[in-house]
Amino acid sequence: MSEIRMKLMKDLQRIEENEYQLGEGEQHQDFLPLLLQYIGDSQPELRDNLIYPMFYMWIKEENRFSEEELRSLLTVLTDENHLFYNIGSKDDQSVFTRTFSALPIALIIQRHRQNPFLNQEEIEQLMQAMLRYYNEEKDLRGYLSVGGWAHSASHGADVFVELVQCEESSIAMLHEVLVAISGMLHNGIHIFSDEDDERLVNIVDTMIDKELLPHQEIADWISCLAQCCDLPRSRSQVIARVNSKNFLRSLYFRRRQDSQENELKTAILGTEAKLNRFSIS
Repeated sequence: MSEIRMKLMKDLQRIEENEYQLGEGEQHQDFLPLLLQYIGDSQPELRDNLIYPMFYMWIKEENRFSEEELRSLLTVLTDENHLFYNIGSKDDQSVFTRTFSALPIALIIQRHRQNPFLNQEEIEQLMQAMLRYYNEEKDLRGYLSVGGWAHSASHGADVFVELVQCEESSIAMLHEVLVAISGMLHNGIHIFSDEDDERLVNIVDTMIDKELLPHQEIADWISCLAQCCDLPRSRSQVIARVNSKNFLRSLYFRRRQDSQENELKTAILGTEAKLNRFSIS
């Protein structure tokens, strides 16, 4: 363990014990370069338990960063050394850098939604970056026995939940997000087993709850998830079918109390029945 990394851990542990207050003469800017350098550390103790909570407290709870600092932070988090670090690789530790760069992005967008400081172009650029990330990320593992949570689909979903609620996000962008969710479900690589389906449902649930898209448009998208059933039987087709089926079950139980969503419930139940090879009908 390098001396710099060891000192960072001790400093962050001290700050955490002091309820995230800095010592005399310390500034949050002093820690930012190292937080970004070790954001994808292979050990969850530093990455998950210290660095992310620091971002959470300083961005969401304490508003320590100025708008200009947050804008600069976004630029770094979405660069080729963070969100796109070794993008496309599988089964290595670079996934931690990518996925844990996504989490602070969600916090910054949440801050923007409360007190807008990003312009239309910046939100559009961020949306395109996240769409590219969902398309190019190939390491979709959830919990790793060595390293802890990776959760790329889930962490990306957290960002989309915030982005779709931005006033700057157009109807066309929301449809692109639905396409990205379909692509994640039909990824051809990985059946989600660590509740990524629930985090993905958060995006669609938010669209429904906030009435960001007409229910019929969401119902039409849901129905299209069953198109994978028409493909030749293969491992990729099974992955698409099972992920889509689990996603729709999660969405159904999330919305089951709503009595005004007949077209959505009809689409969910009808599509689930097509996806379910064991359904007796």
